[in-house]
Amino acid sequence: MSRQEDEIQELSEIVTIVVFGVEYIVRIWSAGCCCRYRGWRGRLKFARKPFCVIDMMVLIASLSVLAAGTQGNVFATSAIRSLRFLQILRMLRMDRRGGTWKLLGSVVYAHSKELITAWYIGFLCLILASFLVYSVEKDDNKMFETYADALWWGLITLTTIGYGDKYPETWNGRLIAAAFSMIGVAFFALPAGILGSGFALKVQEQHRQKHFEKRRNPAAGLIQMAEMLTLLGLSPPTASRLIPPINQLDLLRSLKGKSGFSRKPSIKDKVFQSPSKHMGGKTDEGVEESPSKRQSRAKQAFRIRGAGSRQNSEGEW
Repeated sequence: MSRQEDEIQELSEIVTIVVFGVEYIVRIWSAGCCCRYRGWRGRLKFARKPFCVIDMMVLIASLSVLAAGTQGNVFATSAIRSLRFLQILRMLRMDRRGGTWKLLGSVVYAHSKELITAWYIGFLCLILASFLVYSVEKDDNKMFETYADALWWGLITLTTIGYGDKYPETWNGRLIAAAFSMIGVAFFALPAGILGSGFALKVQEQHRQKHFEKRRNPAAGLIQMAEMLTLLGLSPPTASRLIPPINQLDLLRSLKGKSGFSRKPSIKDKVFQSPSKHMGGKTDEGVEESPSKRQSRAKQAFRIRGAGSRQNSEGEW
């Protein structure tokens, strides 16, 4: 390489070392935000994590290569320079929570019996096919001198790789290879289908869980509303008629937002209205009340109901 190319390469190495060094120092310093890594002992504990150790090794190797240069021992410099490929392992940190590996592990664990069965039958087909082909081809075919050669041929054939470096030459060997290929390939291909269907079911379950989480809060609100209606004196059939289904909540909200003039009283209006209406009185539903008035009337209703319950208890005594 020319002098200019050497200078450019050396400058790029210096910039890389500075960037990764600053990032490493900032990461160690910011680890104190977590309760487990507060203080210098906590930061030292954080520095002993596998990825931090790899980063430190990469930084030391880069500094060693930069200090040694190309004038010293070429083989030692090349060996140290190869350590910098450990930076590729930093790509694993992109998935910080490990969601990808957890998903893969859950799918494999859920379908472990099916996978073990498919691999077991495929392994038996591999052993039997290799043995039969070796027994037929060992005398006439130099490509099958040992049973290991037959195992290599069986593995390459049943996994549909097919390098073509070894193949049977006799008709008996070809018939055996054709028969076991159709059987063994089916079992070796089963794990891919099992894992694919497992991933599809897992993703569908996650979508169902998200949908359930979205519906849980409205359902809890409706349950609280039903209890409040019961406390205000409404019978359960009346309360059930006043509560809309969960899938109609968004429709009611959109209708309330679009209607700007006269509207029907909402669920909150029916709850936070004066107790005289529940006792037989009538109020004007066309007049819209402020939230403070509704809250004061609700408090008054609860006070009246509490006073009545206390009087009943005193009368019993």
